[in-house]
Amino acid sequence: MARPESGPRAVLERFRQAAIDQSVEAMTELYAEDAVHEFPFSRPGLPTRLEGRDRIVEFITAGWRSGVLRYESYRTLAIHDTLDPDTIVVEQEAVGTSTVSGAVALPNVVVLTVSDGRIRIFRDYVNILAAAEATGITIG
Repeated sequence: MARPESGPRAVLERFRQAAIDQSVEAMTELYAEDAVHEFPFSRPGLPTRLEGRDRIVEFITAGWRSGVLRYESYRTLAIHDTLDPDTIVVEQEAVGTSTVSGAVALPNVVVLTVSDGRIRIFRDYVNILAAAEATGITIG
């Protein structure tokens, strides 16, 4: 069983802070070298699965460099434990600002699995319609 500081709830909080700070170093430290980050509900032109820490961090930081969205906090709606102590399900909103639409609260559900204090699998069920509106992208 994972120690509390290396368990999924602690890793989730570190992930959120790294995203708010837009810290490449912190984000790199969070992911296992062979991590997988999935977007089961994606849109054409975006990946549904990223494999490997370097590819994941590259994708995340490219979004930061675009400058369209900036997260300021996360609102936790619920955190559900699973039968696996290294996996949680998180209902949340990423709260911030968009250069396109102003204030945003992007809903998503995350299934997070950690190992040794690092993200092993991150399944991000983001609301693609809300994300498209916040970034000014037309879906259709």
